[in-house]
Amino acid sequence: MATNRYDEAQVLGRGGHGTVYKGTLSDNRIVAIKRSNLMEQNQIQLFINEVIILTQINHRNVVKLLGCCLETEVPLLVYEYASCGTLFHHIHYKGAPEMSSLTWEIRLRIAFEIASAVAYLHSAASPPIIHGDIKSANILLDENYTAKVADFGASRLVPLDHTHINTLVQGTLGYLDPDYFNTSQLTDKSDVYSFGVVLVELLTGEKPICFERPEEQRNLATYFTSLVEDANVLELIDAQVAEDGNLEQILAVAALAQKCLKLKSKERPSMQQIAANLQGLRRVDPSGWNHRPNHNTVTAYLTSEAIDLYSTPLSSTDGSSLETSMTVSTDIAR
Repeated sequence: MATNRYDEAQVLGRGGHGTVYKGTLSDNRIVAIKRSNLMEQNQIQLFINEVIILTQINHRNVVKLLGCCLETEVPLLVYEYASCGTLFHHIHYKGAPEMSSLTWEIRLRIAFEIASAVAYLHSAASPPIIHGDIKSANILLDENYTAKVADFGASRLVPLDHTHINTLVQGTLGYLDPDYFNTSQLTDKSDVYSFGVVLVELLTGEKPICFERPEEQRNLATYFTSLVEDANVLELIDAQVAEDGNLEQILAVAALAQKCLKLKSKERPSMQQIAANLQGLRRVDPSGWNHRPNHNTVTAYLTSEAIDLYSTPLSSTDGSSLETSMTVSTDIAR
């Protein structure tokens, strides 16, 4: 595997458990190679855990593990290569020459693809899997901007007779489920909260934590939730989303994100319900509202019973459906 001796120029990304390099196999296939940062036994165990979990997953929106080598100086994992990098960079560095702007249509599709993959982990995998670190930096994009959920080193397999796992609290600041933080109980609803933050990133183009913002705005999830409650959420919507998006869809996704961000985990929807809702929203007439609604209209829409998370079943014929279709770090999302 050629990585030019792990040349810095080949680095695709860095995480708490390893560095990912761009590499080339003997058949000229381009791959991503994850190299452990340390030789400590617990780091090796995380890599083994990732292998165990990824060999149980077969979903078009989960990154594919192609091979591994645990007998080298440090463990290596070989993945399919996602040529367009991470969702985080496309959202937050859209001014960079190598980054293309994501249209609202693409953002909504990416949101659905992430949701369907995580719903698969929670409901179709056996035993169920909690990812534990859903964030935009762990979502890869291929050449068609198809989402691939990645980084499963510290994911957890959930015994079938359990609803949660007691564990040392880990995660990424800005995405971390407050209920998990307070109880040390990791549940599938912890992934739901983190996904809600990713939804807000897609809507606003803002980072989950930013100390350059005023104090009341530093935590994006908290600030966003307050704006939704006051029906002022359109103030925070990304300019491109507001320009080319359908306002009905935008407000519905904002309401969905708010439900994901409920402080009490039991009040959040399941990932299956979220995926079904997003699939239904993608079918909304794109012509929709062609004017900016007034404050009263936004208030009525955000509080309307018409926004029903549970009414749109997943199509069994959709190529991205659940049936055809977890690692943690303590770094601040940069």
